[in-house]
Amino acid sequence: MVYTEERPWGSFTVLDEGRTYKVKRITVNAKKRLSLQEHKHRCEYWIIVDGDAVITIGDNQYLLKTGDMRFIPAGTKHRLSNPSDKPLKVIEIQIGEYLGEDDIIRYEDDFGRV
Repeated sequence: MVYTEERPWGSFTVLDEGRTYKVKRITVNAKKRLSLQEHKHRCEYWIIVDGDAVITIGDNQYLLKTGDMRFIPAGTKHRLSNPSDKPLKVIEIQIGEYLGEDDIIRYEDDFGRV
């Protein structure tokens, strides 16, 4: 079942999911970013499909353009940011034993979430 959830930084739409995977389309509004976070039970692939992104993986930062992709291992701090004036669209593929939204440890958050 396809469904969308709004977030303070934009939204995500779950396009497909199974027991060990989930595919999302993430839209990050202009000049917004997700929390600096990690997941214990899943890894993620981010594919930039429209726009520019600054992503943090561990201690490294990368500027990604449309068509670029990065892998985020489970247990690694990461963040997705949109430095531009237009929405950023990313396809996220999650793989793991547990894919619930509560598998997030937040270290920094622009919106005061824990």
